[in-house]
This record gives sequence, structure tokens and C-alpha cells, in this order.
Amino acid sequence: MLTDILQSEVVRSILGALIAVAAAVVIVVVTAIVFRVTARHRPWAGQLIDTARRPFRAALVVGFVWASLAITVTDQQLASALGLMMRILTIVTVAWLVGAIIVFLENLGLARYRIDTPDNRVARRVRTQVLILKRLSIVVVVVVALGAVLLSFPGAQTFGASLLASAGLLSIIAGLAVQSSLSNVFSGMQLAFSDAIRVDDVVIVEGEWGRVEEITLTYVVVHIWDDRRMILPSTYFTSKPYQNWTRRNSELLGSVEFDLDWRVTPQHMREELDRVLSRTPLWDERVKVLQVTDAVGGYVRIRILVSAVDAPTLFDLRCFVREELVTWLHEQSPVSLPRVRVQDTKDADMRRPSLDPEPNPGTGGLFSGDPDAVDRANLFTGRIDVIRPPEVD
Repeated sequence: MLTDILQSEVVRSILGALIAVAAAVVIVVVTAIVFRVTARHRPWAGQLIDTARRPFRAALVVGFVWASLAITVTDQQLASALGLMMRILTIVTVAWLVGAIIVFLENLGLARYRIDTPDNRVARRVRTQVLILKRLSIVVVVVVALGAVLLSFPGAQTFGASLLASAGLLSIIAGLAVQSSLSNVFSGMQLAFSDAIRVDDVVIVEGEWGRVEEITLTYVVVHIWDDRRMILPSTYFTSKPYQNWTRRNSELLGSVEFDLDWRVTPQHMREELDRVLSRTPLWDERVKVLQVTDAVGGYVRIRILVSAVDAPTLFDLRCFVREELVTWLHEQSPVSLPRVRVQDTKDADMRRPSLDPEPNPGTGGLFSGDPDAVDRANLFTGRIDVIRPPEVD
């Protein structure tokens, strides 16, 4: 009786599958022990366990079960159906495992390049490129896995060949339909490898100051200073001008300007600037300049240039310098404060000017300038003599 049961194909298949699962579990346990021991001295081993544990178990179990079913199932029709199902499961689990390994490699590479350091230009460039490569790799893995699954079905190649007959027309239609999306994809790849912008770059876009928070294949997320997010298509950064404050390095210069009275003493203000900067760690000790840049309109314009390691630090430094010098002007140099001067006109000559023109003898008349002109004028304006008839005695 037991021999008949064991000779049953279904029972043999189930027992074979159980044995395969048990073998896969043993291998998983041994592998986990090895990697956990290795993780005590190599941190990357622990990261690999956390990232690829589940897809590795699934792929191993599916592979062992497929091998056991291929041995124990003899019926051709059943074997074909089970083989198709196990092939699809194997493709899916292997794609899952490959995606997990890609994520692990990305995290491993990014761990060496931290962006929370003062000089992080190289780290930001590497992070940007790695993130783009990771997304592109995941897309490739998914597309390849989907294609492999479709090709597993009988007749898929024939279906694909029939589609190729109209590939020319379909390619034109598809190109027109996804032109904008494809342009964003290529622009995203261009941004990643041209080093134009990187993650955590400080940029000015659409008049807004912010940091590049995320770069994808189709769009860029800019974290605005007031915690808003501006989402721009990748083509924006390849077709429109924008400001990148951290293109080559993060060090920046900033200005603080004052409009003060003419009695200000720039040298005293310069000495106070030295004392202010010596009390703050915000200044990176590169640039420290105080100049009189203008002196018109009743004011003297003082411009101060200072430097800092990055844009947020520079903003805080400018505010600090402005606050300290305003306090110094009030307390130590009040004569330097800007004033508006008004002239008192109560003792001034307030007579209204006459609207009648001044007489100008010698220059009037219709014609003037020489005797002939005067005679000519008399013809028109002079007295006309009337010839009277002689009186009759």
C-alpha cells in the first residue's frame, strides 16, 4: 500500500517539493549564519542581509522546487504547465533579487560619499549619478523580466513577429505620443552625467532660492527655503537659464550695505567689523572687505563683503554682521546714523517775481539795427503827414 502511494506521481511531486524546500531552507540558514558572522567585521554584510534576504529566499525556494518538479513529474502536459508556471516565478524572483542587489550596491557606494560635510561637491555629484543609474537599472531589470515572461508563453514570438510588420507606423505614432516624456528622460540622464546640477546643490529657479532635493529621470524636485517643493521637468534645466551657487564649490560671498550720514568714519566701522567677525564661527576667514561704494543723494553707502562655507551659513553671517553693526552705530557712533536735512526758509527773500517783461530800449520796433532799418520801420509805424489844401484868402 505504501509502495503504491509512493509510486503515485502526485505524491512524488509533493515529497520532492518538500525536500527541495527543506534543502533551500538549510542553504538559507547556512548562508545567513556566514553573513552574520562576517557582518561583525564587515558592515556591508549586514546591509546585504537586510536588503536581499527575502528575494534570496524566494528565488532559492522557487529554483529548488522547479528542479524537483522537473525530476518527479513525468506527465508531459502537466510538466509543461508546471514548467511554465515555475519559469515565470523564477523570472520574477530573480528580477526581485537583482533589484535588491542593485539597491544594496547603491547604498554601499553612497555610504562612502556623505553630503553632510562642508566640502561635498564630489559627494553630491556621485550621489546624483548613482541615483539616476539605480532608477535606470531598475527600469531595465523590470523591462527585461517582463519581456522574458512574455516570451515564456507559446506563440509569443509569432505575435512579436506580426507586430514588427507595422513597426514603422507604430514607432512614428509612439514617438509623437511620448515625445515630451522621452525628452525629459534624456534630459534627466544629461543632468546626471554632465554635472550641471547635483543633489543638494543650491539653485535659484523661477526667482526662488532652494536646494535640489531629488533628481529623477523625468523631473527635478527643488526644496524651497520655506519648505515648499518646486517640481520642474528635467528639460527646464537643459533649456532655461538658472543660478547654481554650488557649481564648483560651496564657498560664497555676500554683501551687507548701509546708507549712512556723511559724518561716518569708515576706518572706525572697519575696526568694528574685525571685532564682529572674530566673535563668530560663521565666517570662514577668506574675505573681509569694507568699502565706500557711493556718496550721493545725501548719504554715504558702505558695502561690506564677507564669505562663508555655504549659502545657509552665509545668510546667517550677513544677518549677524548687520545686527551687530546696527547696534554699534546706535551705541558708539550715533553721528553716523542717516539724517534728512531741511533748510529753513522763513528769513529768505520770498518776493514773487514780476511777470511783466523788463523794458529794453533800443531793441524794440518792427525793424531795427541800422538807420535804413529805422527808416523802413517809420514807413509802417511813423506819423503819417496829411497834406492840407491851401487856404483861400
